[in-house]
Amino acid sequence: MHPDIQRYLIALEKLNASHVEFIDNSSDHAGHAGHHGDGPSHLTLNIVSDAFAGQNRVSRHRLVYDILKDWMPNPIHALVINAKTSNEK
Repeated sequence: MHPDIQRYLIALEKLNASHVEFIDNSSDHAGHAGHHGDGPSHLTLNIVSDAFAGQNRVSRHRLVYDILKDWMPNPIHALVINAKTSNEK
């Protein structure tokens, strides 16, 4: 696992997630804006946490963005977020 992703996982621990998965899509964006070639720049985050209960999609994304803000927009250029509670499929 890339050290950057390890740092993101540690930062997201405050959400007490039951599942956290990063998928690195950076190679699909080689040569595009924001692809810096020095590690993960385009990511998908799949996360399940009851911290999202009662929040709409935008609020869930803001919560994740607030946690990862120190790494956006560089080295994270693009982030797809799939945020659910343990009761959602």
